[in-house]
Amino acid sequence: MELPILKDVVIILGFSVLIILLFQRLKMPSILGFLLTGIIAGPHGLSLVKASHEVEILAEMGIIFLLFVIGIEFSLKGLARIKNTVMIGGSLQVGGTILLTYLVAKLFGLPDSQAIFLGFLLSLSSTAIVLKMLQEQGKMGSQQGRIALGVLIFQDIIVVPMILVTPLLAGNGGDLLTTIIWLIAKFVFVLGFLFLMARYVVPKILQKVIATRSRELFILTIVVMIFATAWLTSSVGLSLALGAFFAGLIISESDYSHQATANILPFKEIFISFFFVSIGMLLDLQHFANFYGVLLLMTLGVIVMKMVVIFLMVLIKKYPLKTAFISAFTIFQVGEFAFLLSTIGMRNNLLPNELYQHFLAVSIISMAITPFLIGYADQISNWLVTVTLKENVRKRLRLKQSIAKEKAPMLQLDEFRDHLVIIGYGLNGKNVAKTASQAKIPFVIVEHDPVVFEEAKADYKHAFFGDAASIVILQHLNVQQARVVVIAIDDTEITKQIISTIRLLSETAHVIVRTRYMKEIESILTVGADEVIPEEFETSIEIFTRVLNRYLVPLNEIQRFTTYIRAHNYDLLCAASDNQYCPPKFELHIPDMVMAALPVQQDDNKIVGKTIVDSGIKEKFNLTVLAIRRNKKYITQIQADTIIKTDDMLYLFGAPENIAKINKYIVLKEENQ
Repeated sequence: MELPILKDVVIILGFSVLIILLFQRLKMPSILGFLLTGIIAGPHGLSLVKASHEVEILAEMGIIFLLFVIGIEFSLKGLARIKNTVMIGGSLQVGGTILLTYLVAKLFGLPDSQAIFLGFLLSLSSTAIVLKMLQEQGKMGSQQGRIALGVLIFQDIIVVPMILVTPLLAGNGGDLLTTIIWLIAKFVFVLGFLFLMARYVVPKILQKVIATRSRELFILTIVVMIFATAWLTSSVGLSLALGAFFAGLIISESDYSHQATANILPFKEIFISFFFVSIGMLLDLQHFANFYGVLLLMTLGVIVMKMVVIFLMVLIKKYPLKTAFISAFTIFQVGEFAFLLSTIGMRNNLLPNELYQHFLAVSIISMAITPFLIGYADQISNWLVTVTLKENVRKRLRLKQSIAKEKAPMLQLDEFRDHLVIIGYGLNGKNVAKTASQAKIPFVIVEHDPVVFEEAKADYKHAFFGDAASIVILQHLNVQQARVVVIAIDDTEITKQIISTIRLLSETAHVIVRTRYMKEIESILTVGADEVIPEEFETSIEIFTRVLNRYLVPLNEIQRFTTYIRAHNYDLLCAASDNQYCPPKFELHIPDMVMAALPVQQDDNKIVGKTIVDSGIKEKFNLTVLAIRRNKKYITQIQADTIIKTDDMLYLFGAPENIAKINKYIVLKEENQ
């Protein structure tokens, strides 16, 4: 039996492999490779793919898996934190874009209905591309990541009312009010149902599935939950993607969310490629060739318009200037749900064919540009901030000071001496603050994320709002009098800026930086850091320390060994040869002795009821009984006449082979004379 779609899948994936291999050599984003694959293999290219509808179904599955993974990583608590961004930020972005589009369209003589509908289309951004890029860069938890996610969630919700309003714009009547009320009622029902599932049902189901130790059953359960939730939201008129996001939020509250993510990622990577290919298949190359000049100008106009709206929206939300620039470079494109809405507009005669082709070309070009602008958003934003700083420095400083005064009292220059400055209140910042608090070390925390700042302020009184790269903020923190500065943020480039600013104020402050990777150490040390702690190798050291401890290596030798590794910038862990970086006369003597705990069971009649001497543990096996655990109590004074009882736990010390012999002796009840 022949499957028509199988040929198309082979063509799509085969072309994708070849094109992405080339793009990897050119260091270009793989998303562009998938778009190019769709353009070449699609109906307006070589017409190699015939089952376009089936490819669109696979593409929809890709979006479902992508939004599920994003939902798991974000969690219900994370969604609650950005509720204001979803409602207020999303409303400002969508409403502002519709208004500007309407005004521009009216200048070109379009009727009101078409002008408003174009505003609907251009207000939507690409959930799939933006979230995929942010996820790959590890910036979903950043300010721009939360802003982007909040706005995109609002767009996914608002697209449903847009679909309902579209026929009315075309003059096709209907009872819109009743429809919207009914839709809101169903939406509230879905949210309530999903909350109950997340709280009471899903954790119990996953516990029972995990108990079976079946990997296949676990994967099947997760996939069923994903598609069932997506189907539920789709059945009430919401998008499948929004349902998948809700499914991720549900599972994120369980203890098995990380395993679920690991199992779903391969599905996501495969199916999301079909989404980008399906977008590329829409582009009409002949139409683009005929109007490329006009289309490029239209694309530029749409991008600038959306960037202006997003930039102003972020500033209204009182985020830093740099965050506003980065957000504008993140969600400026036209999104995939606009394609769905455009087909409805065509059916209602709101979008003539030529305007539809213009819209498709502008959308695909904006999507193709997205990976580049997101990739260089930090560098471009830094340059823009530098350019605008001279003109707006007073205004920005006044704004920061007013926010700081509203949120927390600013630190006086002479309030602290010889203190600790903690920059960033993420996981590492919290741990440092907690330790400093226990040790009675005076410290201050600075955090520029408004949400995280509120958390820091609730935990400690000396928490301050501000951008640590600003020399004014560091002066208020009295960093020139600090003994130690700990920088615990994820962004390497911003970390370097902060270090450079600190060195303008102080050469004596000891700057400690946490980084994820060994390769970043040298560049961070170059700009002025005193110590850089890479997480990847510190984890290895901790594991091996416990290994050596298990082999009974003396504590002073373990400390000597780990100190040497850290003092030489972890070179030992990077070396190809095991001895290349070991100093002379530095050896770890690992004794051939171990400690073990063996249970005394009911039928172990060879030792039950006997004394330590009569059991033969010392004479036959050359083992020493260190302690006995009996009824949750420990017997540490072991005498020769101590009697071994049922359900005792014996703690033995000796050679590994002798431990193995007595274990076999007890369990198998062999005669060992």
